[in-house]
Amino acid sequence: MPKTKPVETYQVEVELTDTYGGEANYCWVRRATLTLPVGISNRAIMRRAKAAVGITGMRGEAINYGDTIDFRPYRACLVMFIIPAY
Repeated sequence: MPKTKPVETYQVEVELTDTYGGEANYCWVRRATLTLPVGISNRAIMRRAKAAVGITGMRGEAINYGDTIDFRPYRACLVMFIIPAY
């Protein structure tokens, strides 16, 4: 049996919370931790993060700050943060 090369991975923390006045309120919050392979696309990260917190199919605006991604769904007072776990 040939040896397989281990896949390098990293973890991200996902938080979905409500907003008040456009800012994160944290009155309630859903959290998840995802393990992702190195080199995964931003689109794939968004799909997995949205599925983890239960907002699959919601469209919105994603802002990428390099290591952190903010997602604000349209017509909903919600914000999702994707933060690398160091």
